[in-house]
Amino acid sequence: MAIAFFHGVLLAFGLILPLGVQNIFIFNQGAVQKKFRHALPAILTASLCDTFLIIIAILGVSVLLWNVIWLKTAFILIGSCFLLYLGYFTWKSSGHAKNQQTQEPLSAGKQMMFAASVSLLNPHAILDTIGVIGISALTYSESAVYAFAFGCIAVSWIWFFALSWAGRIVGKMDSGGRIMFMLNRLAAILIWLAAIYLLFSL
Repeated sequence: MAIAFFHGVLLAFGLILPLGVQNIFIFNQGAVQKKFRHALPAILTASLCDTFLIIIAILGVSVLLWNVIWLKTAFILIGSCFLLYLGYFTWKSSGHAKNQQTQEPLSAGKQMMFAASVSLLNPHAILDTIGVIGISALTYSESAVYAFAFGCIAVSWIWFFALSWAGRIVGKMDSGGRIMFMLNRLAAILIWLAAIYLLFSL
């Protein structure tokens, strides 16, 4: 079971580490919120969404749902439209570099909505959970698979809390607002690319 746990930790860390929409959003919330606890809605939502994706991948539910053509098509169309809107919102809210210090932090409700969208509508997250975590879990017995799942889930929770805290540190150092301006613009571009990727996957 220890081997399964550490396999889950290493696998999840390798999958979550690359720069992506979800990571930039959580980092951004840590940076722009006035207090760390105000970023908790985004952190908790992203962590719970990852937990949900990992569980359904290990149970094999995600594979079954992904094979229902009309459901997959509807999911991709809705997800693409929402990601296009989110990209526009992110780009527009970034404003100008000199105005980043006056950027209005997202409310708890918007944090949760956007965190859920960049988590559940993220094509890389879906492919990672279905194609990598779900398949890797098949190599373990019923008892060991729980340890494997716990390792994967633990990484997500620790990572998002740490990432948001890192964003808070950078936000305090970024007195001119240039770093956050660039991150917001990069996030918008990545979100648009994710939406285009989803549409081309139809």
